[in-house]
Formats: sequence, C-alpha cells, structure tokens
Amino acid sequence: MALELPTLTTARLRLRPVTAADAGPLFALMSDAHVLRFWDSPPWTDPARADRFVTASASMAEEEDGVRLAVDDADGFAGWIVLGGWNPTYRSASLGFVLAARTWGRGCATEAAGALLAWAFDVLPLNRVQAEADTRNAACARVLQKLGFRLEGTLREDCVVDGVVSDSWVFGLLRREWTPPGRHVVAAQGRAQVR
Repeated sequence: MALELPTLTTARLRLRPVTAADAGPLFALMSDAHVLRFWDSPPWTDPARADRFVTASASMAEEEDGVRLAVDDADGFAGWIVLGGWNPTYRSASLGFVLAARTWGRGCATEAAGALLAWAFDVLPLNRVQAEADTRNAACARVLQKLGFRLEGTLREDCVVDGVVSDSWVFGLLRREWTPPGRHVVAAQGRAQVR
C-alpha cells in the first residue's frame, strides 16, 4: 500500500507532490554550487538528473519509503523537502531539505519542515526522526533545533565531496518531544491545512 502524498499549506508556503513541471527549476536549484556548498554530493551537471529525481519522488511513496514534496513560495518553486527512509518496524524516518537562497533567513525551512513533521507525526505511527547537517552549516542546525531536534553526535569525516572532507552532526527528534511550532496541521484525504 503506497503512502498518500499530501499537499500542505502554511502561512507562506505550499508543500505538494513533485511534478514533471518542476524539472527545470529543480535542476537550477540542484546545480547551484552556493546552495549545495554543504550538501553531501556535488552540484548537478546533467539536466537528466532532474527527470530522474521527479520519477524517484513518486516511487518513494509507491514503495512506502517516504514522501518527497516540492516547496512553493509566492515566487513559485522554492525547493524540496523529504521525509525518507521510513521504517515501519522501527517507526523511524529521516528529514532532509534543500531550499533556494532567496528563502534563507526568512524562516521558510523551519515552516516547511514543521508542516511536514506535523503531518508525519499525525498520519504515521512515527516515533523518531533523524536529520544530518554538515558541521559548517550552522543555519541548518538552528532550523533543526527550533523544531525540537537534539544534537546526538558527530559523524567524523563521513562525507567527501569534490575532494573536501567534512563532518556531519546527527540530530534526533522523538514523538514525545515534538511540539508543532505554533501551528497545527489538519490532514484529511491527503490534503492538509496549517492553522
């Protein structure tokens, strides 16, 4: 049984299933070296990667591995967010996101992740969410901490991207620690509204 892809609406954002129409802006985002400077893989150079990403996004839900959603703001496609690696036995998943530089410093990552987490804790029998961040990415760490994630440790020299070795922080959030950040997501028939 596939996971139902939600559409989530917040005060400023809309999280929705990734579509083929996202391929162009997705490639622009994922080929931006500045945006991906702390990511665990190099910027994309092949536009066909965007088409594969769109296909993989639909497959995640079909295979019950998680959900990956596009994030739109008032200017259109602003990035993507994923709750992946869903393990129903351990009731755990992993959170990740990439947002355009125009959204940085405005609370958009916190807003998007908060909406997805509220949906996930409401719909799935989820107990734990893990997230990793490059130790040079203090902004990502602040987003996770605002959402209630706790720093659990450091993976030393776990990434090598274009010859640069880096460490990653591991953050964890448990269901009993989760408090929606000032809003509540009401899910109904795969659609949700943040109030």
